[in-house]
Amino acid sequence: MSGAAPQAPLPAPASIFAVELLGELIRHGVCDVVVCPGSRSQALALAAAAAEQAEAIRLHVRVDERSAAFFALGIARETGIPAPVIVTSGGAVANLLPAVLEAHEARVPMLLLTADRPEELRGIRSNQTTTQPGMFGPAARLTVDVAAPEFGPDGDLIRDGSRDPGVLAQRALSAATGFIGGDPAGPVHLNLSFREPLSGTAGFDAMIAQGFAAARAEAEELRAADTPGIASPHTRVTDRGWLSHTGFADAESYVHAGDALSVVLAGADAGSEAEAFAHAAGAPLLAEVVSGSRYGREAIVGYATLLADPEVGGLTERVIVFGHPTLTRQATALMLRDDVEVIVVDPHSGPRVAHVNPGGRARIVRAARVAEDYTPRTLHRWLGLWVLPDRELQRARTTVHEPDFAAATASGYKERNAYARSEVATMREPVTRALLTESVWRATWPHDRIVLAASRLVRVLDSLAPGRKLTVHANRGLAGIDGTVATSLGVAAASQSAEDPARSAGATRVVLGDLALLHDAGSLLLPEGEAPLRIQLFVGNDGGGTIFDGLEVAGSADRTAFDRVMFTPHRADLAALAAAYGWEYRRVETRSELERFLTELVTGPCLVEAPLARDA
Repeated sequence: MSGAAPQAPLPAPASIFAVELLGELIRHGVCDVVVCPGSRSQALALAAAAAEQAEAIRLHVRVDERSAAFFALGIARETGIPAPVIVTSGGAVANLLPAVLEAHEARVPMLLLTADRPEELRGIRSNQTTTQPGMFGPAARLTVDVAAPEFGPDGDLIRDGSRDPGVLAQRALSAATGFIGGDPAGPVHLNLSFREPLSGTAGFDAMIAQGFAAARAEAEELRAADTPGIASPHTRVTDRGWLSHTGFADAESYVHAGDALSVVLAGADAGSEAEAFAHAAGAPLLAEVVSGSRYGREAIVGYATLLADPEVGGLTERVIVFGHPTLTRQATALMLRDDVEVIVVDPHSGPRVAHVNPGGRARIVRAARVAEDYTPRTLHRWLGLWVLPDRELQRARTTVHEPDFAAATASGYKERNAYARSEVATMREPVTRALLTESVWRATWPHDRIVLAASRLVRVLDSLAPGRKLTVHANRGLAGIDGTVATSLGVAAASQSAEDPARSAGATRVVLGDLALLHDAGSLLLPEGEAPLRIQLFVGNDGGGTIFDGLEVAGSADRTAFDRVMFTPHRADLAALAAAYGWEYRRVETRSELERFLTELVTGPCLVEAPLARDA
């Protein structure tokens, strides 16, 4: 009989591959990873857990893949860096599609790591198996179907073809962030096959932890040295895509010379460049409330109303467009006018890039600047033509009450009593859409985040929100209600983990309708072991989808039929919903209750219900 000692168990190729891939992603700047539980993806999930223990990443666990993908979308919106989403095979992959489409249309980086069966188990109706490669079609910037990892004769991973974790990580991040080629940021899909054993590190845990810690340290060093290809955290989507493309030839740029009555139209994610250009040009800035550009002396709050005025907007000869305008018909009508020249600023090009171009005749440029000898006073009178009526509109529309106490107290006692009664009546006013949205907007500060859902509320706010330099997020790529809660939680998690105290100290306020909340109610589940987030969901609850009341058909359709299939009334108990998921619940029905609540310190997740009349 031989006295040889038994051989130690070998690690699973799946685990070694997963560790190396995640380590390379960390080395190239990834800071957050989102995991959904699953069998086939266990090697990736356990590698992420090991990386968290080594303090190399922030790990977020979600039970629903759809919610997980939108949560990752929120992180990427805030940081500009994709947060890899790890899911198992089958229907789990399909649940990522809504967020993939939003990331595609909104140009937000996203990285999907989906586990799959190996080649020999495909096409035989194996359990939880479907055709995953190519599932996201043209929305994916890059799709790679990766063969199952194997060890070679030397005991190391075979790195032929697409199975080299280092090469995969570099390709995936470059494509997802839009650092290479003409495509903008967007989704990348790595479909990863795994054979059994599906995991096993066989005593290599200490070495793996050291590797993850070293990868994080190297990423910090490379980031500090501003190394190309290393993603920098907390460079928001609204700040990175436009300003990073400089040095273009004049043939690819619009050079403003003041030769036309021009306005700057800023849509979703236009960011600071739109405001900077409008300021340099001295041109009216028509900035949607979701643009991140609504500030500065050129900002026109009531732009939609003034665009429809033939004595103001009707005189416009040229519009320079930044971002993705989606909120008003007036902006679209402006771009469709035959007598208006349309300049669209978009740094991306290529056959797969869609540009804002409703009339099909816009001039697409990669950058915009003013001529060297240009002075913004050239359009001084033109800007004044917008500013003066806009101030009148703001005074007429604002919900902010500014009492003249001094004037009242200088009068007799009857006037003082009348003043007091008026103040009491004002504080008892019921909350309206305008009051709710403007109050939340004004209560938000630069170190906070505000997320605006696709609903009637965002359009109300767009008509009256005063100019403020705020960080605004909104899923306007498809302008749908899907994933609003999850996206907001991702924004909150990323912003509140920032190393910069000026950013991490803030809260996230979300303005959404009742249907948007109910559509994504499952995302209210906050996993154990993750830090509580300072987030408030302000839910304007009018008992259904009143945004459809503005459709032309609402005036002609049978009321009962319209309400059933469009308004979709409900009686959901939002207090019970909040309690079920462990959120604090508050109800605000009057101006005084809302204003008092907005002065309180935000300490954790809170659902704030504001009952609204259908026609208020």
